[in-house]
Amino acid sequence: MKPVKNIRLAVITILGVACSLSAFAGTYSTAANKTLATKIAKITPNMNPEALKLGLRAYDHARLQGLDKQKLLTIVDFTKPSYDKRMWVINLNNDKVDYHTFVSQGKGSGGVYAKHFSNRIGTDDSSLGVYLTGVEYVGTHPYSLRLTGLDKGFNTNAYRRVIVMHPAAYAGRAFIKRYGYLGRSWGCFALSTRVEPSVAKTIKNGTIIFAYYPDKKLERDSAYLQPLTSKT
Repeated sequence: MKPVKNIRLAVITILGVACSLSAFAGTYSTAANKTLATKIAKITPNMNPEALKLGLRAYDHARLQGLDKQKLLTIVDFTKPSYDKRMWVINLNNDKVDYHTFVSQGKGSGGVYAKHFSNRIGTDDSSLGVYLTGVEYVGTHPYSLRLTGLDKGFNTNAYRRVIVMHPAAYAGRAFIKRYGYLGRSWGCFALSTRVEPSVAKTIKNGTIIFAYYPDKKLERDSAYLQPLTSKT
């Protein structure tokens, strides 16, 4: 399935403001950041603490580049098994969790647990790192949400691979109850058919998604995951 031309133009427009990220060195308030992290940790107790820490750090970079006017951060914690709810949509306008739900992994990444990740075309793997959401469109699935990977070498082929968020019958509680684990995608973030349309409408048009796994190379090389220069 080829991306629709006007969708691609919309994503390019959104990304224009972030093109110089690799050279970015920003500043932020240490006290405010720690307070926020503590508050969010209390409402996401099942999330890997590193996923939250790095997700908020990536979000700081993105915001300082002018991305995400909506103040929404989605974190996918791939250290969790597929039968656990491992995706959180965090509303930083009110410091609450808008959605906590199941999300699939690519069939190339593993069975119950995701262990293999790739940016390569044709792998059917999930990709780690920071994404920017685009527009909704109707493709193979309705309410699909276009995603663009921002982490060079880790997820920047997401658009070409048509890695999107979409609804799927294999991505909900009924499938887990029957088989003991969630079904797998071709690398997309598939959500249940009941939840996905609402999630897609909430996070579309330029919000941040961070897909986490303890990958030392990603933490070392991602411009989004480097510590920011702090100010008190």
